[in-house]
Amino acid sequence: MLLLGGAIAASGGSPSATPPAPTAQATQAGWKASDCKTCHEAAVNPAFEHSKHARLEQSCATCHSGIPEHLASADAPTLKTKNAKQLNELCLTCHEKANQASYLSSMHARRNVACTSCHGVHTFKSEKAQLKTRLDADTCYTCHQRQRALSMRTSHHPVREGKVACASCHNPHDGTRPMMIKADSTNELCYTCHAEKRGPFLFEHAPVKENCVSCHEPHGSNHSRLLAQKTPNLCWNCHLTGSGHFGSGDNYSTEKGVPVAPPGAPSGYPTVNSRFIERSCRTCHVKIHGTNHPSGAFFIR
Repeated sequence: MLLLGGAIAASGGSPSATPPAPTAQATQAGWKASDCKTCHEAAVNPAFEHSKHARLEQSCATCHSGIPEHLASADAPTLKTKNAKQLNELCLTCHEKANQASYLSSMHARRNVACTSCHGVHTFKSEKAQLKTRLDADTCYTCHQRQRALSMRTSHHPVREGKVACASCHNPHDGTRPMMIKADSTNELCYTCHAEKRGPFLFEHAPVKENCVSCHEPHGSNHSRLLAQKTPNLCWNCHLTGSGHFGSGDNYSTEKGVPVAPPGAPSGYPTVNSRFIERSCRTCHVKIHGTNHPSGAFFIR
């Protein structure tokens, strides 16, 4: 939100421009954007004039104060707020329909992120929500650099292709849920698109039921299907011991980097090449999200 007070040059007017003399109509409640355009041409631009702010607000005084004083002296500040907290509270006087009311309890608010850090009231580039960038992801990436780096990996949700957006999963104004996601849990959020993984299943895979991000990195990965690690490493995080067959417990040669079987090893002793390279638990365990097959206790069908 631009300061209509401050320096006139900062909001598009000429430093030498003389503001119109106060009139009987130049009251705090009646000074409209069309009146301010005389000096603040950059602020009252065509994009702003066609925005909801210009169409719905009856006066610049909705967000700005001290307008009569500003007319008498261009140096008189008019913005009603001085910091992020006050600015957010001002915006929330009107914006509360999309869980914005809980914004003040969010991590964004606690980090002193102002509404105008993402939204441009007078200047904006997006088709919706008056964001400062064309895509919402570019706005988010201003702060969330790690997520931007992950999205550039080979396996990723189609965010950079423009098919989904950060706001498809997150509500940046809602502070009632962890990570500002649009569901009561991570799994419920994933099921909105991946309904076939919901179940219920006769045989359930415990980590799948617990949390999808136990195995997947939702913002991007260099492994297929957004996996957090390549298989079989990912499976070994839980299945390191127990069954005694390949991929579980007897992966000693892989962990130690033994290229060939040690002397005296039985025939078929697993080595790096035969056990690790181009091998995966999913060669046999194909229904790892769960199965209803009577013989599916080990998710093999």
